[in-house]
Amino acid sequence: MSVPAKADRPMTDAEIVEAYLTASMIPDPDAAAAYMKPGTVITFTGGREFDHPRGPTGFNAKRYRWVKKKMDRFDVCPGTDETVVYSVGTLYGEWMDGTPFEDNRYVDRFVVRGGQIVKMDVWNDSAERILVQRGIEA
Repeated sequence: MSVPAKADRPMTDAEIVEAYLTASMIPDPDAAAAYMKPGTVITFTGGREFDHPRGPTGFNAKRYRWVKKKMDRFDVCPGTDETVVYSVGTLYGEWMDGTPFEDNRYVDRFVVRGGQIVKMDVWNDSAERILVQRGIEA
């Protein structure tokens, strides 16, 4: 699959990652999948592995009433055959009980090769925040 052009030029690797994240926040996992090579492994929080953006979308639906990302920056690390792109920012939304939250740190690491995401790793502070909500200091 070719990557959509932006102003008559191919998208940069950071733009591919931003487009993926934007689609995944709608949530539209099928639109997000257009930016990934089929079968890409998404390693989500807690080491959960998914092979399609539907996996994280389904997981998030059990944890949050809704959740969005405030994408503060993209750190781009070009390599010979691939680029590593980090998206760094915070999550905001509502827990399942309707309690709002914000400033929940996240880091997503993407490997982009040939205009497609081929690997994604996700980390955030949600589990820590859930422990605090339940009065658990671990």
